[in-house]
Amino acid sequence: MGGATVGDHDELVAALKQLIVTACNRPEPAETLDEDAPLIGPASPWGLDSLDVLQISLALSQQYAVRIEDSKEARRALGSVRTLALYLQAAGAA
Repeated sequence: MGGATVGDHDELVAALKQLIVTACNRPEPAETLDEDAPLIGPASPWGLDSLDVLQISLALSQQYAVRIEDSKEARRALGSVRTLALYLQAAGAA
């Protein structure tokens, strides 16, 4: 985790869950999103789609000044909340 503490990771995960809920206008509470569950695709419990990915990407750009360049990178970064947290940490944004 590049020097980040467990508390930092937990705080980032909680912030990302809230960002996703807000960006995608989801009625579910953020804490109900499992950090290891797929965010997009048929296995996703929330069934997020390409429009949701764009909304999340825009919110990440505004909140963390990170730009996801293309759909391939988006699928990698948005695999789950955990992979998104690791992506931001690797990018130095969190």
